[in-house]
Amino acid sequence: MSKYIFSLICLCFSLQGIAQVKDTIKQKERYGVRVGVDLHRITKSFYDKDYQGIEFVGDYRISQKFYLAGELGNEDKTVDDDRFNFTTKGTYFKVGFDYNSYENWLDMENMIYVGMRYGVSSFNHTLNTYSIYDPTNYYGLTTLESGEKFEGLNASWIEIIGGLKAEVFSNFYVGFSVRLNYLVSNKKPENFDNLFIPGYNRTYDGKFGAGFNYTVSYMIPLYKKTKK
Repeated sequence: MSKYIFSLICLCFSLQGIAQVKDTIKQKERYGVRVGVDLHRITKSFYDKDYQGIEFVGDYRISQKFYLAGELGNEDKTVDDDRFNFTTKGTYFKVGFDYNSYENWLDMENMIYVGMRYGVSSFNHTLNTYSIYDPTNYYGLTTLESGEKFEGLNASWIEIIGGLKAEVFSNFYVGFSVRLNYLVSNKKPENFDNLFIPGYNRTYDGKFGAGFNYTVSYMIPLYKKTKK
């Protein structure tokens, strides 16, 4: 009887040890920096003659679910409207966080996330041409050359984000996100308006806007941490 009890105790300790090792292996998660680029802006620069832009993206994992995240970019866009043609050039950066709601299995490191950003943009406009009503013109409008510059402009906004990231190769990820923007501040020039803000997009809908990006990124692992 005693030999049976002893054997049972040994078996329990053995199973417990195996379970602990298994749990420890499963709970080890990688933490590191992920850096990448927005493919949408790069490809648009090739097929749209009125646009040049690039955006770098990055995030840093600070806990099991939360990531510090941000974007840094530059845009040069010419808008050809019915009444005027202007070019906007500027840089921007966004900083905030992402929350990963996806429960990964084993060594998976994918993300289905929501997040928030605070964005700031510095830019200038060049009014290329504008049209005025001319009663002597058969078409009613006369287009005039301008070249007037509006410099030292800036704007800030808040973004609510939803997106995903998936590991397609070792340490390489593709991702997609949609963004709803709310304009917080907007320094406008005299006798003109900020109809396009780098990093924010069009402002035709008042204080609200939208955008998206399609990214490819690479993760640089720094250390591993036991999952709680």
